[in-house]
Amino acid sequence: MLLLALDTATPAVTVALHDGTAVIASSSQVDARRHGELLLPAVDRVFAEAGLTLDAVSGIVVGIGPGPYTGLRVGLMTADTFGLALGVPVHGVCTLDGLAYAADIEKGPFVVATDARRKEVYWARYADSRTRLTDPAVDRPADIADRVAGLPAVGAGALLYPDTFPNVHEPERVSAAALASLAAEKLAAGEELPAPRPLYLRRPDAQVPKNYKVVTPK
Repeated sequence: MLLLALDTATPAVTVALHDGTAVIASSSQVDARRHGELLLPAVDRVFAEAGLTLDAVSGIVVGIGPGPYTGLRVGLMTADTFGLALGVPVHGVCTLDGLAYAADIEKGPFVVATDARRKEVYWARYADSRTRLTDPAVDRPADIADRVAGLPAVGAGALLYPDTFPNVHEPERVSAAALASLAAEKLAAGEELPAPRPLYLRRPDAQVPKNYKVVTPK
């Protein structure tokens, strides 16, 4: 097994290779505006670090969000393209699940929250690092304060709102290394992973104006 994992659902552009036993190479950069520019060079770096080539890959793992439309689609389209070109399966993993898997919390329950902008967070509640209790959602922190009260929290979204999430743990950002390790564990156990389809949770910012008029030449 050789899994190529990548995620662009957050400001982090993160890539990793996993050989079925351990992560053998990884790269992470934080730049919310340059996902498209940074992703493929990061893929090149991890293969160079591992001394392998793309044709050795047996599967692709991609973070499916939730995340902003523009950034999230970069990773998903890249994963789909690699899968088609190589003839290998593409597996989705919820980005929040990757953060939960890497959390330095010994016992649950806890919450994972990433920055959704607009003064909101993408979040979900977990029983432990491998068991999600709720579907991913997007909300204003104040609106979920009662539901997350007293729970430890993980993620950059939690750091932004200390009134709602006063007890924040590492990691701040998702890593492809964690996604790859989680996927490898689940695949080895015969578990089915989600399809590589995006969890946007809300409509994209760029939309056609409601009263848009089509002007055609006479």
